[in-house]
Amino acid sequence: MMGKWESMVKQIEERASHYERKPLSSVYRPRLSKPEEPSSIWKIFHRQNQAFNFVKSCKESVHVFALEHKMGNGQRIYLVTSYAQFWFYYKTRTTLLHCYEVIPENAVCKLYFDLEFNKLANPGADGKEMVALLVQHVCEALQEIYSVHCSAEDVLNLDSSTEEKFSRHLIFQLHDVAFKDNTHVGNFVRKILQPALHLITKDDEDEITEAVGHEASCFSVTPLKQEISEAWEKLALPKQCDPDLSFLVVKNHKGEKCLFVDLGVYTKNRNFRLYQSSKIGKRVSLEVAEDNRFIPKQSKDISEENQYFLSSLVSNVRFSDTLRILSCDPSQTKRKRVEYSNSAGTSVEPIEGFQASPYPEVDRFVLSLVNKPDTEGATVP
Repeated sequence: MMGKWESMVKQIEERASHYERKPLSSVYRPRLSKPEEPSSIWKIFHRQNQAFNFVKSCKESVHVFALEHKMGNGQRIYLVTSYAQFWFYYKTRTTLLHCYEVIPENAVCKLYFDLEFNKLANPGADGKEMVALLVQHVCEALQEIYSVHCSAEDVLNLDSSTEEKFSRHLIFQLHDVAFKDNTHVGNFVRKILQPALHLITKDDEDEITEAVGHEASCFSVTPLKQEISEAWEKLALPKQCDPDLSFLVVKNHKGEKCLFVDLGVYTKNRNFRLYQSSKIGKRVSLEVAEDNRFIPKQSKDISEENQYFLSSLVSNVRFSDTLRILSCDPSQTKRKRVEYSNSAGTSVEPIEGFQASPYPEVDRFVLSLVNKPDTEGATVP
């Protein structure tokens, strides 16, 4: 009995000695390239805020993508991974077909545009010419306002047009220049398009609407004349020198005037469709346009198609000591800090915010309702 026990102990000791000399490998984690590089991450979330919270906890450089997976209800799931890992699976175009880049709130990003108009409602419109004129106008504005030089060769032009709709995405590849975030991009775009907005509003100055994102329509934006005037004052340009932007005014399927440029794509955590992706239920994907003049730099390690993909990502900004960050604050109401006191007379934490909206007429209307004597909670003089 003792001999059998000693034999078992000896076997265990020999096996332990073997594993000390040749230890088991660590848990396998898929890698895309060199073994010394960080392990890849591929994690799915059903809520966008959960995805961003996970990104904050990662040491690796990862990003959030939105994936459409149910037709009809617009439901999306959110994928966190690196650009390299995403492209590794995305380039096969077998499963990841309806994907969007999520442009993070407060993140430095590129200048970008979403353009479209209804072809049937605008039979004489030349989409390619309109794109060329818009690019020229934007380049001139960048030069005049920020002293940033660019041309059509610095603009990635992606096309997803159909027989019914002209549709483009423009992503500016500015050299060592980016915007503070996509809110500042939106402010800049609205500022330089004021002459076109004025053409829409002058026929009906009482209407204050902003219709965006309709499948068969373009984008109608009609700010007040006061906003237009303030914007031009901030630009320090005389109104008689307004550029002719009438080519940006088109009609939607109802025959209403609207803008060729979608001003609704500059919201926080915006989902922006990816290069080579289509909307779910649609077959037309975003591809390099025939009139695109941007050519990415050639690389031995990265294919041309991958270069186009990386260039198309709005939040893919290469940081360096020479990177210049552009900002464009809204020209309407300035933020103020206001200190309030409660009923006991003690000071309450200062509150940052707006004391008025950008629309004085709306403010006056709301105050007229609130201040009625027969309204509960109203201030009676």
